[in-house]
Order: sequence, then C-alpha cells, then structure tokens
Amino acid sequence: MVNETELRHLRRCVELANEALEAGDEPFGSVLVAADGTVLAEDHNRVASGDRTRHPEFELARWAAAHMSPEERAAATVFTSGEHCPMCAAAHGWVGLGRIVYASSAEQLVAWLSELGVPAAPVRALPIQEIVPDLAVEGPVPGLAEQVRDLHRRFHRAAP
Repeated sequence: MVNETELRHLRRCVELANEALEAGDEPFGSVLVAADGTVLAEDHNRVASGDRTRHPEFELARWAAAHMSPEERAAATVFTSGEHCPMCAAAHGWVGLGRIVYASSAEQLVAWLSELGVPAAPVRALPIQEIVPDLAVEGPVPGLAEQVRDLHRRFHRAAP
C-alpha cells in the first residue's frame, strides 16, 4: 500500500511528465528517493531529442550507479509516472536499485495507445517482474493513473 509521502513523490512524477509534455516530449517522469526519504534526483522523458533511450528511469539508474554505493542503491526507491519499459527495468536491475512504485502500468499504457490508434512500439511492453523477477514493485495507483492517461491523450492528439 502506498502511503501519503509516497503519493507525494508519485504526484511529482506526474508533474514531471507534464513538464515533458509541455516541452514537446512524451509524458513520463521519475524521482529517485533515498532510504531516508531524501529526493536524490529526478528527470522526465527527453526522447524528442531523437535519442529514444532518454527515458527518465534509465537516466536515474545511470545517476545512481555513478553517485551511490551498492547498499544505498538497494535501499532506494524509484517512483515513476509509468511502469518501466524493458530497457529501463534492465538498467534498474543491473545497477541494483531497490523498489519501484509506479502510477500507471505498461499494460494500461498499451491499451491507452491502442485506443488512440498509436502504432505499437518497437519494444514489447512487459511487466517489470518479467525483467527483474525478485524486485519489489507497486502500482498502478488509482487516480494518478487516470491523470497519466490524460497526459498521453494530450500528447498523441497533438502529435502530427
């Protein structure tokens, strides 16, 4: 069960996703939080640059590998607006980050994009546990998932 502090971090992820949308990018945002509750880093999608690997979850995994000990990484939590894609889940697992809490699931995203007529992504959406089986994962979070859905609707309706 997600507590009020965790909801605050997830709301920030949705804000970051909105910032990405306002910058002309796909709406995803993530926050890395230490075991003591300190926000260490945050980012949003930057794939509009042409580099489709510029997902916030991947950037946070790289940041964690460069700035945190293995023990600190294992005790940290990544909050994110959308469940990690396979690339980001693998990066998370390889650097040894801890728990993931997401507002909306990959399954939800696939359904939303299908409803909007968006072509399928080149990489299959899989649950995080399919990539990193022993990882603690929580989500989706009702209410926030609907906000994320609205961001994706706005992005894809505005796309050429």
